Amino acid sequence: MANREHAHIVDVAGNDVHYWEYAAVGGSPTARTIVMVHGFRGDHHGLERVVELLPGHRIIMADLPGFGASPAFVHGRHDVPGYGDFLGDFLDALDLGQDTVLLGHSFGSIVVSHFVAANPGRVYPLILVNPIASPALEGPKGIMTKLAVFYYWASARLPAALGNALLRSRLIVHVMSVTMAKTRDKSLLAFIHGQHHAYFSGFADRDMLLESFQASVSGTVREVAAQLSLPTLLIAGAEDEIATLPRQHDLLELLPNGELLVIDKVGHLIHYETPEPAAAAITDFLERHPAQ
Repeated sequence: MANREHAHIVDVAGNDVHYWEYAAVGGSPTARTIVMVHGFRGDHHGLERVVELLPGHRIIMADLPGFGASPAFVHGRHDVPGYGDFLGDFLDALDLGQDTVLLGHSFGSIVVSHFVAANPGRVYPLILVNPIASPALEGPKGIMTKLAVFYYWASARLPAALGNALLRSRLIVHVMSVTMAKTRDKSLLAFIHGQHHAYFSGFADRDMLLESFQASVSGTVREVAAQLSLPTLLIAGAEDEIATLPRQHDLLELLPNGELLVIDKVGHLIHYETPEPAAAAITDFLERHPAQ
């Protein structure tokens, strides 16, 4: 994929945003530009296994401000409205038009769905991977979420060195990784854990991390689902304990023009564990919903 990948920096409302462009291969007349938005504590690396399987399309992925190589916002909060404003400015800065495809994973699904609801006609169509259909505190892992809320809250209030050390704790990152992974393939597990250890702690500071965490456990796609009139593809994991399958079916019922693909034997890490069926579904979806 190295031949496709090019790194860039663009000024977006006073923020130096790092993004990566993966060129389309083959010169297909149906090639689309897909902007992908990663999840909480991730960066552009997390979606690269899916990108590899979409060679016929141009892919653009930024590290959201505060994550990966992109510094935190100079002004504003790291929450859903803040990232929504950023996304609009980012699309404008790159001169991306209304036929741009928008894809969000996990927390990214909340950001992109709220952006689309507030900006109808700005992109076409919409793809949500492991979409957050209900607040995390409502799910079967509600107690674990409450513990996580305390973890981020406490880390923000401890002395800076101790708080940052706790947030970047290798043990805690490993526990998060083990909890989310469903595969029994040892080599794939090692890869997933390696990815999380390499990139899960690449956040700017604990204050922006707390802001974005609070947004990730309180915001949902469900809040704006009825306003998403464009074709919307949901790609869900049958064993997802964060974005549970029953809530995905509930979300589908709220979408005016939605469809749902369920991938068996995977949870919240579709982008790592089952990129092949996800990429195949994306390819099929875009073929059925060409640029207008």
